[in-house]
Amino acid sequence: MKATAFFLFATSVAVAAVQSSPPMAMGSEPGAGEQLGPVSFAVSCSPQVEAPFNRGVALLHDFWYAEAGPQFDRIARADPNCAMAHWGIAMSSFHQIWDRPADRDLKTGWEEMQKAQSLHAKTERERAYIAALAAFYKPGYPDYMARVTAYSAAMAALYKSYPDDVDAGAFYALSLLASDAPTDTSLTHEHQAMAVLTPLFAKYPDNPGLVHYIIHACDNPSMAADGLAAAERYGVIAPSGPHAVHMAGHIFARLGMWPQDIESQVGSINASEAAVAHHEDGLMDEPHSYDFLMYAYLQSGQDAHAKEVLEKMPSVIDRIAAMPGMGGGYMEGMSAFYRIEFPVFYALEMRDWQATAALQPVAGSPPQDAALTWWARAIADGHLRHSDQAQADLAKFDALMAEVRKGRHAFFADSTGAQIERGEIAAWAGFAAGQSDAALDSMRKAADLQDKVGQGEVDIPAREMLADMLLELHQPQQALAEYRVALRLSPNRFNGLYHAGMAAEEAGDKQAAAGYYAALLKSTADGANSSRPELAHAKTFVTSSQMAAN
Repeated sequence: MKATAFFLFATSVAVAAVQSSPPMAMGSEPGAGEQLGPVSFAVSCSPQVEAPFNRGVALLHDFWYAEAGPQFDRIARADPNCAMAHWGIAMSSFHQIWDRPADRDLKTGWEEMQKAQSLHAKTERERAYIAALAAFYKPGYPDYMARVTAYSAAMAALYKSYPDDVDAGAFYALSLLASDAPTDTSLTHEHQAMAVLTPLFAKYPDNPGLVHYIIHACDNPSMAADGLAAAERYGVIAPSGPHAVHMAGHIFARLGMWPQDIESQVGSINASEAAVAHHEDGLMDEPHSYDFLMYAYLQSGQDAHAKEVLEKMPSVIDRIAAMPGMGGGYMEGMSAFYRIEFPVFYALEMRDWQATAALQPVAGSPPQDAALTWWARAIADGHLRHSDQAQADLAKFDALMAEVRKGRHAFFADSTGAQIERGEIAAWAGFAAGQSDAALDSMRKAADLQDKVGQGEVDIPAREMLADMLLELHQPQQALAEYRVALRLSPNRFNGLYHAGMAAEEAGDKQAAAGYYAALLKSTADGANSSRPELAHAKTFVTSSQMAAN
């Protein structure tokens, strides 16, 4: 999954910060009835660690790294001669499509790989796994991409040698996704991963790595439908994994399946709370699942529920922050981002431009988090025609990108996601200044780029914003054409459907307008849970159209 918008990248950094935070009183033995997805990973270690090792691999597949690390550490203590236990510890620090490891993680990982190599695993297959991961952690690489590319090449060779090793296939496919350059818009690696995963999934439909990595590979508009079967399967085979239950929402949101998205996020939150009650680290997905949940509520017109989530989040974050060991990197990574993100998207989706324009970053927030506020403010200031403020928003964003370039996430400042974000901000700044042609050109370029890889599941599509501009410029036919593209890539968005109806109505196409309004009413259960005036207008128009037809 490519981080195609800045806030999506910031989410990955926030999650990684939780995983890298000082250890809590977590890392417990499995609870009764735990289900993480069946794994059968053969190792030549002592028989008593066979089941624990399978659990460790399942935890890796579920990205439950904070639990996987302690699991493999227990295995290493129980069987000091188990070389693969050290492979597992090092794999727990390799968050392949979330974040790039810090220097301390690389140092620790290399130390673990040296331990693994010194123990001389008994099988050639195990030695191949260890050699592949050592290729990533080995000192001397010029940059991260060289490391991850070397690892992926080694995993390709391993899987070629052991084609019946389903986990080797899964890990190889994941390495393909991890080795995707931040500026690559071709989806080549995603298709390569699916070429590995699809036949394996047909044969091993319950392997957690296969279903998980299919979802990530298909986390873009053009491939989302190909990930639906895996999305529907993952939470069933791994209901104890908060991230496993959450992941279905990545596909459901892409396809505009809001009831299913809501169900998966509620299930993930419940799994997170159950994990914490069992002294496991289930925290990583709770705010992220609330993030998806509020967005799905807003798209389906469940405004009261969305407001409840918005109002609940500060206490959720405070509760997590107060737990033992949750300081430092956690507070910098997750807390600031989510304190910014929830108000931003609630205000934007409700099209409350005044409230959005007044938002402020959380004091002391990292630059990648603060950037989200200025992106949102630029959208609002553009709609409000606040030219000076919109230009200031752009300047703030550029200054924050300069800060990002100074840190270990410098690669993102020139990534596809950052290019899209800046293009959107520049477009709204131009729009506010009355520079319509330049604004439309900038937004169209951002939309064309974003369309190739997809916007974040919690996002406002650039293509929809382009249509919004055209509608405000009284070009309804052109706006309708852009709304149609936006809705094909991001189905059933509340504002997309409504404003497509408005554009059709203003263009004199009453049949198309009635169709979009009817789709909005269907997606929101006839507006039963919302008092938004958009729904009242849609109802009136559809009713009038039906009466005229009769």
